[in-house]
Amino acid sequence: MAINLNNLFNSINKNSKMGDFQDLDHIDGLAISTTSANLYSKQRDDLVLFYFRNGASHASVYTQSKLISENIKWNLKISKKKIKALLINTRNANAFTGKDGFKGLKILADNLSQELTQKQKIDEEKPAKVESDEILFACTGTIGEMFPTEKIKKNIPDLIKKIKYTQNKYIWMKASMGILTTDLKPKLAMEECYIGNKMVKIYGIAKGSGMIFPNMATTLGFIFTDATISSSVLKQLLKQNIHKTFNAISCDGDTSTNDMVSIFATNEVTNSNIKNFKDKKLSEFNSSLFNVLLNLAKRVAADGEGASKFISIKVKNCKTEEDAKKICFSIANSPLVKTAIAGEDPNWGRIIMAIGKANVNLTPNKLTIKLGNITIIENGKLLNSYNENDAANYMKEEKIDLLVNLNQGKKEFVCYTMDLTKKYIEINSDYRT
Repeated sequence: MAINLNNLFNSINKNSKMGDFQDLDHIDGLAISTTSANLYSKQRDDLVLFYFRNGASHASVYTQSKLISENIKWNLKISKKKIKALLINTRNANAFTGKDGFKGLKILADNLSQELTQKQKIDEEKPAKVESDEILFACTGTIGEMFPTEKIKKNIPDLIKKIKYTQNKYIWMKASMGILTTDLKPKLAMEECYIGNKMVKIYGIAKGSGMIFPNMATTLGFIFTDATISSSVLKQLLKQNIHKTFNAISCDGDTSTNDMVSIFATNEVTNSNIKNFKDKKLSEFNSSLFNVLLNLAKRVAADGEGASKFISIKVKNCKTEEDAKKICFSIANSPLVKTAIAGEDPNWGRIIMAIGKANVNLTPNKLTIKLGNITIIENGKLLNSYNENDAANYMKEEKIDLLVNLNQGKKEFVCYTMDLTKKYIEINSDYRT
């Protein structure tokens, strides 16, 4: 595969360096290809293909928006326990495109299945037919524009031609750049762990910068492992780990029509037989999967449109986790809180406001609020020793930690967000121009 890193080193990505990212290398059973279908006015990769020559177990979680994209409608109809390919396009969400948008996916699936079947005949000792219902789609970009079926179809032969069965860091970087829209940086993460006595890999990439708020799954995220795990077990693992990772971030409080997080297992490592997601042999894998998902989710929040600060909000000692989550996102989605942080103003009154409007029963004289290591409110009162200059200096940091303690239970939740800057308005007012 020819490595073209224009996406990485163009002006908006001038701070991204190859060495800043983990060393993702090769996963058996997976092939990656990228190309440009000229979906953008500027030359860049906008099609990414993940190909599983022997099939892959899979599981996905999708947006709960009542208006979903055509690719999600397609994916929800797929019943095969193993799939052969995932095709991702940027620039066009294929949402609110009606029958034509869905028909476009059928045309692409038929064409891609034919091309991949021919690829099997050339490359495999025992070639298998690739069916159109063994292909998943992910689309991201503008809602409501005609889906560019012919442009994509025209470039499928080039995608097939560029398929390489061995990956390296550059190829993973290229794929992660190919799925971006308004993102400024690629998002990659990896872990290695054991299932029994067999080491397995878990690699992931994601995109997301705006229209980010959990109602499942908040962005596009794709996880790959060489472990042998069934689709049913993958589904349970993903559902279990999404709650405090991709469902714990918000950039702007808006849920996309295209949200999708998927996991694929190539079943190339002959690890212990796993029949249940609660199997103790999966303990290390489960923990590593959580780490990959959380790493990617944090990268999405940190790269929010126009963001200058990454914000972690922890609400603890609540009666229920749901109460903690409500307060977390009430703060995270408050334009007044987010603009105060952007302006490096320790206006804790706005935090009080956001806590109060979360509609959670609390005891005011038990409330504690901390900004980093600086206690502002203790037992419901402004701390006598609180120094606003110290707080103002802390607000200059790029990473802001906010703690809210209700002191009336044992449950907690942590969410991640970014500040709201003038740049956010510029990006979204110019999005289609």
